[in-house]
Parts: sequence; structure tokens; C-alpha cells
Amino acid sequence: MPGTRKLGRTTDSRMSMLKGLVTYLFENGRIETTVTRAKEVRALAEKMITIAKTPSLTSKRQVLAFVTKETVANKLFSEIAPKYADRNGGYTRIYKIGPRRGDAAEMAIIELV
Repeated sequence: MPGTRKLGRTTDSRMSMLKGLVTYLFENGRIETTVTRAKEVRALAEKMITIAKTPSLTSKRQVLAFVTKETVANKLFSEIAPKYADRNGGYTRIYKIGPRRGDAAEMAIIELV
């Protein structure tokens, strides 16, 4: 993926973190994280929802390869993706909520629309 942010991590560590954040987003509907992580999570989450909109065996395997919990993947196919059936993208929303107290990193809330 050209133009991805490295987030100060190796590729394996970064992908593991992003998989966990995307899974947590689908599980709870919203997460609080830094703005740069939220922007990376947005791209991956929207890609997963788009894949889940077509309920084929191939798409299920692609989602299960990325989402870390099987129950969350089932929720994605049964609840989340059908909700966006008539929508072409724009499944998430990012709110900036100001700096974090410890290191002044810009924080944001990412949620499913």
C-alpha cells in the first residue's frame, strides 16, 4: 500500500496493531486513538466492510485473514455490512478530541457511521 504511515514500527508489528484496532472498532463501534492511527484504521476498516458486502466464501476468507476474532467477523457479515448495503464508502467518522495529557499527541475518536 503506497503512502501508508509507518507509525514508528516494523511492518509485522504495525499490521498486528492495525488488525487489533480494526477488530476492536467492529466489536465496539468506536475507539479512541491518535489521529494518525485513526486515519490508517479508517482505510483498512472501510476496505473490510466493502469486502463483507458480498457474502461469498472468498470474502469470508479475506476478512477472517485480517479480523482477529471469528465472532467479530461473523458480526461484520451479519450486522455491519448489511447496514451499509446502499452506501458507497464513508462508513467511518473521525472526531479530533485534542491533545493527550502525557505526550500531547493529537487524539481522535473513530466510529462507525
